Amino acid sequence: MNGEELKTQAAALRDKLDREAREGGYILNPDADMTGFLCEGLVRNIERYGYMACPCRLASGERGEDLDIICPCDYRDPDLAEYGACFCALYVDADIASGKKEARSVPERRPDEKERAAARGAEAGPSPEKNAPARAGGIKVWRCKVCGYLCARSEPPLKCPVCKADKDRFEEFTF
Repeated sequence: MNGEELKTQAAALRDKLDREAREGGYILNPDADMTGFLCEGLVRNIERYGYMACPCRLASGERGEDLDIICPCDYRDPDLAEYGACFCALYVDADIASGKKEARSVPERRPDEKERAAARGAEAGPSPEKNAPARAGGIKVWRCKVCGYLCARSEPPLKCPVCKADKDRFEEFTF
């Protein structure tokens, strides 16, 4: 792909991601140069691997091994909650977007290859009992008190993707 095609595809991807982010209660980094560069990396990774691997991380090329770093990655929400931006700063919080706060370095949350390989081995072990607790592995289920949306993750999302309620409108769901 030539440079002009890359820029055109990256601009189209940026528009799509921006629309989806706004619909989901997220904000793309307003720095057009930064988001353009990141979207070019995403387009290259789509071409290279067939999926949107984070351009700031080393992908294996095996989708199953890279599921956690397919944009938006599994680490976006915890990074936004703690640092105001995701690892690559494609997504930022309102304070950074408005210039009230500057983006800062975000430490890598992704486990190293040895830890990921061990986790993959553990997943291949005996299948869980039918009535095993749904919270195995420390994952909680969160319910939006406004619309009832459920999600399973360590923390609730910053905004409900359905009704756009803030994080504090979620409660831990028990069943």
